[in-house]
Amino acid sequence: MIGFWLKALTRPTLDLTLATHAGLETRIVERPGAVLDDEALGALVEKLRGIASRTLDKGALTYGVFSGERERLAQTVVTLITDKASGQAIAFNALAEMKIPLDGDTQTVTHLGLVMVDPEARGRGLSWVLYGLTVLVLFVRGGLRPRWVSNVTQVPGVVGMVCQTFSDVYPSPDPGSRQSFAHLTLARRIMRDHRDVFGVGPEAGFDEARSVITNAYTGGSDDLKKSFEVATHHREERYNDFCRHELDYERGDDVLQIGRMDLAAARRYLLGQVPRASLPGLIGASLFLLLQSFVLPLFHWLDDSRRFGILRPRAAKAKP
Repeated sequence: MIGFWLKALTRPTLDLTLATHAGLETRIVERPGAVLDDEALGALVEKLRGIASRTLDKGALTYGVFSGERERLAQTVVTLITDKASGQAIAFNALAEMKIPLDGDTQTVTHLGLVMVDPEARGRGLSWVLYGLTVLVLFVRGGLRPRWVSNVTQVPGVVGMVCQTFSDVYPSPDPGSRQSFAHLTLARRIMRDHRDVFGVGPEAGFDEARSVITNAYTGGSDDLKKSFEVATHHREERYNDFCRHELDYERGDDVLQIGRMDLAAARRYLLGQVPRASLPGLIGASLFLLLQSFVLPLFHWLDDSRRFGILRPRAAKAKP
């Protein structure tokens, strides 16, 4: 585990592997379309397609990471779980990073992306890795700066997990949830410029007040459409009731959730979702990434003998 995080200190992009479960290996690859050669990239995409072929009853997805396009994969962070014994990939999450202007600045919004688990691997406690680990790593690596996240789904179980993991989530049935101007602005920009990230076609509508995408399954994600009965339900009934009331499953609606990863969300994730056996290593890992993102730049800035950014080293004293 320590070796995994030490590698993060010297790499500009993440391509790291760690053991998160007995017999399983998790790999996080940041921007594979920009850093992997053709052979390695092709092998990664084939593993993702293999999981999809065993997960979906029919059809083949054509958007996002499944396209194999370098440009698309250069804006993606892939989390891949592999069975060590067989070498078979059994689950993945593909996050997308979108640049969106907000309040006079450009924000990086991390789209939680598509999660797929081989049916034979379900029930092995993979959710904490697939739905939160990579976002936590990016958050810590970014110096604990709050980062916006987005999520598009019609699955009540996922809606509830996003609400309970991240902060300031809208839409949500939880008390206190409200749509701020930032929520609305980000949602408008995502629907205007980034529909291809989650496979929603131009003909899909968007109800801004409820943050609901109507007729969403027409832009490459067609085979993901589910009925309410088939979609995975949440153990807390309010999330199931929320989706049943807000979404037309026959038409094919999705919610577009906007929230934030911040210190409060990181604490909830670490204490509420990460298994106790994995918690010490993950906390230690976070400290190493924090060292890279905050402490080391401070030391470099205080060192006046070497160049740091636009700061030049102090001129050496002339010899007498």
